[in-house]
Amino acid sequence: MRKMGTEPEAVLQLLEDAMEGPKVVAIGGGKGLSTVLKASLMYAGRVDAIVTVADDGGSSGRLAPELDIPPPGDMRKCLLALTPDESMWKAVFDYRFEGADVAGHSLGNLILAGLADIEGSFEEALTRAEQLLGASGSVIPASNVHMRLEIESEGEVVTGQVKVSLHRGHVDAVRVLPASAASSPRAIEVIEAADHVILGPGSLMTSTVAALRVPGITEAINRTSADLIYVSNLVTQDGETLGMDGIDHLDALLRLTGVRPPRTIVANDRHIEVASPLQRIEFDRDLTATYGADLTLSDLVDTNELRPSHDPSKLGEALRTI
Repeated sequence: MRKMGTEPEAVLQLLEDAMEGPKVVAIGGGKGLSTVLKASLMYAGRVDAIVTVADDGGSSGRLAPELDIPPPGDMRKCLLALTPDESMWKAVFDYRFEGADVAGHSLGNLILAGLADIEGSFEEALTRAEQLLGASGSVIPASNVHMRLEIESEGEVVTGQVKVSLHRGHVDAVRVLPASAASSPRAIEVIEAADHVILGPGSLMTSTVAALRVPGITEAINRTSADLIYVSNLVTQDGETLGMDGIDHLDALLRLTGVRPPRTIVANDRHIEVASPLQRIEFDRDLTATYGADLTLSDLVDTNELRPSHDPSKLGEALRTI
């Protein structure tokens, strides 16, 4: 006999869970991670970003080694992506200097560096920044230390995120140094509590793989029961993925990190004009199925951008249907 007294409560709880949406954790760096965060806000109940800490270019490359903090640039971009409402604080964090000793620095990067000193840690600085901005989610460094990216490619060792991004050739191994550095405990916590874990879009080696190679991150993904989703890039990059099709990207991701195959791959099916030697990334559906992955194809292109870019609204709708 059914317990009628508890049934309405159970139904209400199910409805509440459905309305709240899934807990989403997106992992990577750069513009790609910012885009998927904006997309995830359209359907998720909670969004957390886990950000690579191996960036050594631009403002971040100048600040991180000097101040012994994780590179703040991608963290700042993620904070802005998770802040849908315009405000003076958002304008301040997005401001970039053009002259004098601070030329090239983002004011937001400098504020994060200052907050790390005031609050006592970079993670506390991010939490304070989330409060100032009114962010609709959290930004978490993959590790609490600045790390260096290193690859082995056809007998050559290439060190540094910028150099790796420009390197052409088959990548045999990827490391982040120092090898003794641990992942952020909070990063592991949110992965284990996630309903969806999203990898990509973004630079395959220097964003996605770099974040997954931080000790503990891939292991946490492989332990969790969360649905693993891979969002494919639209086109190849001159350097780290030149000449690679969709399956090549997937194979490299699995081979270089040990992460389990994704449950779903989200890829673009809109035609894109790309100048040689770059190519549009396409997936063979039958080959994709051999990895145990479902292939979701839709128009993901932002037609307002000059360079091939994901449209956050289109991507959000594609993710919502999974």
